Amino acid sequence: MPEAETASRPLDRRAELSEFLRSRRARLKPEDVGLPDLGRHRRVLGLHREEPAQSAGAWVAYDTRLEQGNGRNVSAQVLDSIARALRLTDAEHAHLTHLTKPKAHKKKPAARQQQVRSALRQPLDTMDGVPAYVVGRRAEILAWNRMAAALFGGWEELPAGERNRARPVFLRHEYRDLFVDWEQKATDIVCALRMDAGCHPDDPRLSALVGELSVKNEEFRRLWATHGVKEQNHGVKRLCHPLVGDLSPNFEGFRLASDADLSLVTCHAEPGSPSAESPRLLASRGTDAARAVPSV
Repeated sequence: MPEAETASRPLDRRAELSEFLRSRRARLKPEDVGLPDLGRHRRVLGLHREEPAQSAGAWVAYDTRLEQGNGRNVSAQVLDSIARALRLTDAEHAHLTHLTKPKAHKKKPAARQQQVRSALRQPLDTMDGVPAYVVGRRAEILAWNRMAAALFGGWEELPAGERNRARPVFLRHEYRDLFVDWEQKATDIVCALRMDAGCHPDDPRLSALVGELSVKNEEFRRLWATHGVKEQNHGVKRLCHPLVGDLSPNFEGFRLASDADLSLVTCHAEPGSPSAESPRLLASRGTDAARAVPSV
């Protein structure tokens, strides 16, 4: 199948719902939901379709409908029960709700151009001591300060449509050297894209990105097939920068009140530590530091 044809296909919300629920059911064992374990007599991996419904006190008919991709007219109470039975995280519960009730979450056109207000860009530029950037849907990088560019690469040298966290991670083999725990970084990005797909299944640019990465990278295909979803809004970025070596800055992500699709991400470390001083050193070297990271 030609790459362009694969990349242009929209994401199928019904298939997403069906496969997501089956993947969550397959990871559970009977004892996880208070049911007897039949051991070697079981013929399927994970739970049988009726078992989550029994545990949730929900009708099997509802569970069957959902696994067939039909989420219409399913109440919030039934979704809550199934989420409890399948031991869904808060992020997974939200994803299930988005997949079954897409109209309630489609307030703005999915393909609209994301914008960062000038009132936000100005303080971003003044944050000289902190690498910071704004990320939107599809893992797109929309704005950043010079310290972020020095640490993660020269995004300004890329065309606007290619300023994206996912592409270098999966399409540039040498970019793996920047992230000490590349597998975790890759997983987090795929989980974020899955969350976007649940909220905006009709976004053609998201479909194109998923199609491109699926065609070009086997590891992306493997991670995408797990249907993992997660919101990673804080943690530690373990980096190995080609100019300054190992860094472990903490990061925090903040959803913007004016647009929940946008997040401000800041990186910070203990004052005086190498993780705090090295970004300043890199920023002082300007574009030379940014070009040292093979993201562009």
